[in-house]
Amino acid sequence: MTQVHIPVLAGELIDLIDPRDGDVAVDCTVGGGGHARLIAERIGPAGTLIGIDRDPAAEERFAELAEEVACDTRFIRADFVSGLERLTEERLSADIVYLDLGMSSMQVDTWQRGFSYAYDAPLDMRMDPTQELSAHEIVNTWDERRIARLLRDYGEERYAGQIARAIARERRRGELDTTQALVEAIKSGVPIPAQFAGGHPARRTFQALRIAVNEELAQLDGALPAAWDLLRPGGRLGAISFHSLEDRRVKRFLAARARGCVCPPDLPICVCGHEPEAELLTRRAVAPTQGEIAANPRSKSAHLRVARKLEPQTP
Repeated sequence: MTQVHIPVLAGELIDLIDPRDGDVAVDCTVGGGGHARLIAERIGPAGTLIGIDRDPAAEERFAELAEEVACDTRFIRADFVSGLERLTEERLSADIVYLDLGMSSMQVDTWQRGFSYAYDAPLDMRMDPTQELSAHEIVNTWDERRIARLLRDYGEERYAGQIARAIARERRRGELDTTQALVEAIKSGVPIPAQFAGGHPARRTFQALRIAVNEELAQLDGALPAAWDLLRPGGRLGAISFHSLEDRRVKRFLAARARGCVCPPDLPICVCGHEPEAELLTRRAVAPTQGEIAANPRSKSAHLRVARKLEPQTP
């Protein structure tokens, strides 16, 4: 690794999820452990911190953290849906559950993982290095139309068709084995003027591939309700997202929990009896300050949303 891990929106997350002495906190995406350490310091010796991550490097980081903090700790090596389901089966109740989505700085800076378009590396992008599907397989075996659809759906890539066509053309000359071979193929499919506008021309393609390889959106769709069910009344759920596909899902999920009456608007009185389950602690997503962006450019696209679980209404 070439950079020290800097947790994104750390102060804002701590203020909003408000960890207290003795709390049970679940970190669904340990990564470099920056947020976990801050939580552990606040829940104290009476608290419990549970970390979930599918990356073996995150497990190593968490083990180091566990040696240095006073609270009880436990690590679950799994994707966050499987980890949360395991805790639900154990009938655990949590005060805090939070997710720091996307890839960690630890993964980006470990060149051989192949997450970055900034340097040459094997074309991989697996958060769990034991799984079968990798970016190499997608790029070299999926048909052109399927790749184009992936780039549109997961990367919101304007030139999805042209890039997919360029990838198909280049791989006929030989497999695309490295990140830079893929970058060159992408550039050949993007009009030259567009290569100098809106960031690196490979950014959206790499995002789309990473999401597909790791099933990130499906994982998020499963994790949000599982995390919510794990919370006891008064518990707080927080999520930091890094692109609109994630943020929209978090926003809609929390808004649905915070909604009261769901009757048609033309009814004169409420007949559904639906009560809100959540209090939104962030009416709008919290973004990093200019100072944080200057210190950590990777935080630029981050958005934080937090909600508190309400006591169920008595009939």
